[in-house]
Amino acid sequence: MPTLLIILHIFFVSFTDKPEKTTPALSPRAIEQREKWNIPTDGMDYPVSPMYLNQVRKAGARVHHVSRWFNGATVEMSDETAEIVAKMQCVTAVEKTRIGSDSPFSPRRITKRFDEAVPYVTDAQLDIYNLRPLHNAGFEGQGILMAVCDGGFSCADTLSCFRQKELQLGYFDFTDDTYGFYEAGSSGGHGTACLSAISGIQKDYYGAATKAQYYLMRSEEYVTESPKEMDNLVAALEKADSLGVNIFSVSLGYYRFDNPEWDIDQQKLDGKTYRASRAAHIAARKGMLVCVAAGNEGNKEWHTICVPSDADSVLTVGAVGYDSIAGKFSSYGPAADGRIKPDVCAVGVSAALISQEGQIYYANGTSFATPLTAGLAACLWSALPNENAMQIRERIIRSTDRYDDPESGQYGYGIPDAWRAYQMDRPSDIKTIQVEDQPRKIIRGSEILIIRHGYIYNLAGQRVQ
Repeated sequence: MPTLLIILHIFFVSFTDKPEKTTPALSPRAIEQREKWNIPTDGMDYPVSPMYLNQVRKAGARVHHVSRWFNGATVEMSDETAEIVAKMQCVTAVEKTRIGSDSPFSPRRITKRFDEAVPYVTDAQLDIYNLRPLHNAGFEGQGILMAVCDGGFSCADTLSCFRQKELQLGYFDFTDDTYGFYEAGSSGGHGTACLSAISGIQKDYYGAATKAQYYLMRSEEYVTESPKEMDNLVAALEKADSLGVNIFSVSLGYYRFDNPEWDIDQQKLDGKTYRASRAAHIAARKGMLVCVAAGNEGNKEWHTICVPSDADSVLTVGAVGYDSIAGKFSSYGPAADGRIKPDVCAVGVSAALISQEGQIYYANGTSFATPLTAGLAACLWSALPNENAMQIRERIIRSTDRYDDPESGQYGYGIPDAWRAYQMDRPSDIKTIQVEDQPRKIIRGSEILIIRHGYIYNLAGQRVQ
């Protein structure tokens, strides 16, 4: 007798309501953050109905993760079971988001080159947006909780560059990948590189916000490219919200899938159409600063930003080189509804990173400009702890070199100036003088000082505090 083969797929099931209003799914820290910023609790904060989830399970579905923001769940089931679930009174829609689990997929590649000849490279990528003065003033992300979301974090639990182990609070895996969260190989080195831009410390290398605490989250799947990954990202954003995360850095983007029927519609990149983009906007409303990579499609047929970089109220980040010129690969804006995208830029052309082998290397990608920007935001927020996420975002944008004349292409508002962002609208005896090239001059009282490679010198060349 032949064996009946049942093929399981992934679906997003949407429910009608939340009949049981119990306790908001928020940690004490998250509740404290909401109270601090006067952000009210609403229906999105309550859990999805356990009764509805049990009904779906009893029909034969396996729940992968649950979305309280969209009142639904990502589940695995057969097409036949999906038909049964779709007829339930508590269900409003059933949407297929992945076909099976063995679809061929060529994972994204990171362009990298090893180059021993570039001196002071980590200073250069931090100095381009004038971060060192904030470091020198003692603001390196203390008190800020971050989440770094990616495709894996090979060896991030053992690399000596992440020596401050107390800062790494844990990890969450929202994928179906079978390889370990910290396992070497596969797509795992990408997340490690992004993390190094924020938290890495070793000889000749210093991250952007090395005193911020952080969680690691994996949402990108290695085997397939499907809309389910966007729902994995939604789950990561919701988890970060429940933990009270302040800054969420994600270097992922979506526009083409294994099944062409699911491909993103370029005309609908308005921040309101796709669930992952809407979730990034919700996260911003809930008090999180979300930093998103613009994408690396600028010199490809797609050309533009993707999902979720079209989201409203986030910081979408493009890539420039040390010469402040945009990388050819950096995706173009604007959003489909005309909003400026990207919002800001940071170094993503030959960005200095630390590999899963513990070596400094240089790579191209808006993926790496994004955590550098998230690190800037962490330092600024550390210096201004009484401001909220949107105020920090506004400061960053207002400090940019193109703020008065934004370019809705690859640059947006341009490159931020961290020290200017900190100083604006604040009384101070220090005024930054804008110069075209490094080193940077500042005035303190009546004294002219020079910032070079992150250190302050007087005109006699002597290092000062």
